[in-house]
Amino acid sequence: MDSDWFHRFAPAPGSGPRLFCFPHAGGAAVAHRALSLRLAPDADVLVAQYPGRHSRRAEPSLDDIGRLADALAGALGPLCDRPFTFFGHSMGALVAYEVTRELERRGMTGPRHLFLSGRAAPTPHGNGFDRLTTDEEIIARIRLLGGTVDGILDNTELMEIVMPPLRADYRALRSYAWQPGPPLHTPMTVLVGDSDPVVPVESAAAWRELTTAGAALHTLPGGHFYLDERTEEVAGIVRTTLGSLALSGRTVDAV
Repeated sequence: MDSDWFHRFAPAPGSGPRLFCFPHAGGAAVAHRALSLRLAPDADVLVAQYPGRHSRRAEPSLDDIGRLADALAGALGPLCDRPFTFFGHSMGALVAYEVTRELERRGMTGPRHLFLSGRAAPTPHGNGFDRLTTDEEIIARIRLLGGTVDGILDNTELMEIVMPPLRADYRALRSYAWQPGPPLHTPMTVLVGDSDPVVPVESAAAWRELTTAGAALHTLPGGHFYLDERTEEVAGIVRTTLGSLALSGRTVDAV
């Protein structure tokens, strides 16, 4: 059953792994609809719907990564009745990572695997690409990343709907300060486009420093939103890893 926080786009299978997806800055749950449908019925895919957009448009957005991770960790509780994994793209990768850390702080069972897409690993120095303060800077960044359907950025009425969550999410990214701590014990799969203008491959590969369980790196053709063109390929990577988890009965070793 859908909740305010998580939406399904395909019927839930009676068994098998559960995958929680976390969208990019300005994104809504529908951003992962295509991936959800491609993974059905092998996995029960639930996509986060952040406040301030689509079905939650009347709610104030959360403009702090820590508060968002805290709220998501609380919402996950009733849904953690079977083994689960996380997939996050761009800002969503950072959210998935911080939700995992929050679950560990609470002494709760965390994900058996993290899929982190289109995001550099956090560092004590922050991420210069996140320091956007004006609407003009945000719109220029969205044009660079190619993260909207053609025509939306030039449609005044649609932009009045799109901009509030974008502003909130970029405030959250701008204010995010990574707090060093013990590495996770969760294996990771890191995915990045080979021509991503804001995530160099070596910055994505640095996620391996934040876990003791290893991290596999997949570089795919495309830019920041390579996922839109490579959904089937990404679904294959996720499906193979989920299958390994199910067969082994333990976390899969990264390669």
